[in-house]
Amino acid sequence: MTVAQALSASGLDAREARILLAAATGFSEASVLASPERVLPLAVEKNFLEKANRRRAGEPVAYILGRKEFYGLELAVNPAVLIPRPETELLVELALQKNPSSVLDLGTGSGAVALAIKKHLPAARVTAVEASAAALAVAQRNAVKHGLDIEFLHGQWLRPVGQRRFDLIVSNPPYVAEGDPHLAELRHEPASALLAGRDGLGAIREIALDAPAHLAPGGWLLLEHGMGQDAAVRALLAGLESVQTWPDLSGLPRVTGGRIR
Repeated sequence: MTVAQALSASGLDAREARILLAAATGFSEASVLASPERVLPLAVEKNFLEKANRRRAGEPVAYILGRKEFYGLELAVNPAVLIPRPETELLVELALQKNPSSVLDLGTGSGAVALAIKKHLPAARVTAVEASAAALAVAQRNAVKHGLDIEFLHGQWLRPVGQRRFDLIVSNPPYVAEGDPHLAELRHEPASALLAGRDGLGAIREIALDAPAHLAPGGWLLLEHGMGQDAAVRALLAGLESVQTWPDLSGLPRVTGGRIR
């Protein structure tokens, strides 16, 4: 089977087919495209078709490859962690604008947000909390891979940090409501990183209640949330000052935050 035949036989979107074939061959996408008549070794052909079968069954490309890029960092991912999304980069950008000396990332998952902040603010002390031991192991591996010094704590939201206070608390918590029709598309990702009660605000509600006691004077709380949740999140942060919502690149309300006096 040639490269062109393999891409055609995959039954996938052309872009995804090229990505998976590049992974199977070990070549770049450009190299794959440059030699459509190249005959694939049987082992490579089998590897590619297995990957294509997994993708057709709905498994995300990031899990098939075992990696995902986020804010310039290539991160290891597996079904224990939520796949980092481009829209979450807004959370990082807002965090960097605050230039904090201490940061707490709640529900770190793959470590994406904490690692991106530490990469660009190397002097900041960054702590990351995660309730899933399997997810925490992924985040720790990513930190080692990139040589970034992050303090990782195992536990639920703010419980592991004791009485400590931070200049900035960030979180991309679960915010999908039970019964949401889009859940079928997300069936390969961990439900614990997605679902947050009947209205999708359970995790945000808990963080909004407990976080102010862990903010240093003038410290900020920044929370990612879903479409249509911004007004409810602003109401939950009403005890803070300068509460506002920022849109993502699609113009959708994505992050809401406020600061303590």
